[in-house]
Amino acid sequence: MQRIHNHNLVNQSEWDVIIIGGGATGLGTALDSASRGLKTLLIEQADFAKGTSSRSTKLVHGGVRYLAQGDIALVKHALKERGLMQKNAAHLVHKEEFLIPCYDWFSVAKYLIGLKLYDWLAGRFSFGTSKFFSKNETLRIMPGVKEKGLKGSIRYFDGRFDDARLAINIAQTAKEQGATLVNYMRVVNLIKDNDQIKGVVATDAITNETFELKAKVVINATGVFVDEILQMNDSKARKTVRPSQGVHIVLKKEFLNSDSALMIPQTSDGRVLFAVQWHNHLLVGTTDTPLDEHSLEPRALKQETDFILSTAANYFKTKPTENDILSVFSGLRPLAAPTDSNSNSTKEISRDHKLMVSAKGLITITGGKWTTYRRMAEETVDLAIKQAQLSPVACKTEHLPIHGCENASDDKYLNIYGSDRKHIETLIKENPELAQKLHTDFPYTHAEVIWSTRNEMTETVEDILSRRLRVLIIDAKAAIEMAPVVASVMAKEIGASKQWEDEQVNSFVKLAEGYTYKSSNKKEEPVLAG
Repeated sequence: MQRIHNHNLVNQSEWDVIIIGGGATGLGTALDSASRGLKTLLIEQADFAKGTSSRSTKLVHGGVRYLAQGDIALVKHALKERGLMQKNAAHLVHKEEFLIPCYDWFSVAKYLIGLKLYDWLAGRFSFGTSKFFSKNETLRIMPGVKEKGLKGSIRYFDGRFDDARLAINIAQTAKEQGATLVNYMRVVNLIKDNDQIKGVVATDAITNETFELKAKVVINATGVFVDEILQMNDSKARKTVRPSQGVHIVLKKEFLNSDSALMIPQTSDGRVLFAVQWHNHLLVGTTDTPLDEHSLEPRALKQETDFILSTAANYFKTKPTENDILSVFSGLRPLAAPTDSNSNSTKEISRDHKLMVSAKGLITITGGKWTTYRRMAEETVDLAIKQAQLSPVACKTEHLPIHGCENASDDKYLNIYGSDRKHIETLIKENPELAQKLHTDFPYTHAEVIWSTRNEMTETVEDILSRRLRVLIIDAKAAIEMAPVVASVMAKEIGASKQWEDEQVNSFVKLAEGYTYKSSNKKEEPVLAG
């Protein structure tokens, strides 16, 4: 199967910027670079946001936790970026009310004071004012919270979003600004001229074609994989990142029975845990487990899911059990590696991003978080322009709307497509059969599969069910049940064979089993198959 973008790759003699990595940071950098008029190419080894960037806690936030750690500057920058994200991607980033239940009066005072500071730091980008709610008010807003010993709660505001959907829309925006973006294209080597990086060698995972791609500067934005790229330049390069695993479980929304989100400010390991209403389900997480290895499909450990369940049980009126888990997913954060190789604490690892010139013509960006993706991209392109002596052009993304940006006039679920909603509705109007649902328990239709296949750079059934419709991380069993019909609709659209359909379904089912909770695996350390 010939892919259209490959012609563009061959025909371009030299790019200004090649970006390796199609997560939040890489996509943001491609958008920033292209919007400044630079000839920009982004290459991603799998699908856009396949790794860390589709596996977040779905929060756009300044970082209440970082405030407690005294990192005022990081919080202030993040709160500004939170406001810009809500403005520039209004269809995906929404204000969310959070409650912190308090079971002693000291906690009431501590969190109210801290969150008043959080409000103040947000300034004109504030999402709302924090306040104290009595016990009765708290139970009215969130009937599912544990009542025994409850003194009341502190209400504050942050943001909620759909991470993978935003990634796709950023990719579309970058294309509209002139960038070329290619998923399922793996960088296998760097092109070097003495000690200067001149480009990359990349292989298309679908067509098996290999390309030598020249650039004035290469940007390594591969998250937990940054060291693999650095070792292509220097096989003895010291590791710069230490992956930390964050796990989330998904439950039925009735466990909290509230439109508000729950924030648990102090877990047994000193972390913050969230329970967030998301796509009509309740997402609970996350953990923070240092790992010595990384992969595109990390798997939760039983100790992590046990931790989330036991922590939630301390705050939920109805205690969730293993049998209540609809899906469990893991993401790896690329945290800056500690200088002490024996350290096993993620508390010693930097949460902020790190930008460095790794070699002449090679820039590496790592760390950070979704909320600050735009600012990270701006700093990265500024450095790239300086290093490659490109024409200096000011950053334009602060007020650049993301593809689809539109304020909804109703609460229909298709609003997640923003301004593209009308095109999906037109598809259904022209062919009413496309209104068929993919599953009786979900609103998703055949029309959305058609739309994503035509317009959202989709290549596989997994792309649809994991990162375009998000079903895999909401309800893994339902996603498995949807796979055959999604494969059939896609195959008809792209003219693929029955063999392709079968291979896609089999591949997806094998992957999706890794998101279902295997309560029988008591003796195994990883609780998941796959």
